[in-house]
Amino acid sequence: MTTQTGKSLQTPFEHEIAEHLVDVLQLELAPQEIVPDEPLFGEGLGLDSIDALEVALMISRVYNVTLRSDDPDSRRIFSSLRALASHVAEMRESSGLAGSGREG
Repeated sequence: MTTQTGKSLQTPFEHEIAEHLVDVLQLELAPQEIVPDEPLFGEGLGLDSIDALEVALMISRVYNVTLRSDDPDSRRIFSSLRALASHVAEMRESSGLAGSGREG
């Protein structure tokens, strides 16, 4: 199942992360409006370095995945919603934490 956006489709996990992004960053758009392949920073969603810290904290809290600023893949991981979701899913699978990260 995918969620329709104007330009691309979000997977259910991408949509879940988009919901958290909108909430944590207090974005003035709906989660489904975040295009999965568009940049999160700069021209795309317009996030900045403070937002990156907020996103990293949210990912750690909700999904128990640590995103480190000194990771050589940080640019790729934070490049788009799709890249972020893919990295989080991969890290959760490799550590046996796969499944929904929704808080109860």
